[in-house]
Amino acid sequence: MLDQKLKQRAMHRVKIIAGQLSGLGKAIEKEEYCPTLLGQSLSIQCSLKSLDAFILENHLRTHVKHQMQTKGDNEKAVQELIKMYTLSHR
Repeated sequence: MLDQKLKQRAMHRVKIIAGQLSGLGKAIEKEEYCPTLLGQSLSIQCSLKSLDAFILENHLRTHVKHQMQTKGDNEKAVQELIKMYTLSHR
């Protein structure tokens, strides 16, 4: 279940990222200067990190909150968070 405000923000961010990716593809086709391409790529990566933050915030506010309040689900919540942390630091 997604918090509706976070969902709207995440969907807005997805649309921005789609536009950025399209722009990068066009810039590559035009063979623009490498530092320009790299700058666009880095901007996309920052946008993806922002999207990740929205998704993580939703998970913490909904699923983790519920799991921590439900007997027996505490360990599941901890394991999920460890997994996400590990994936984010690869």
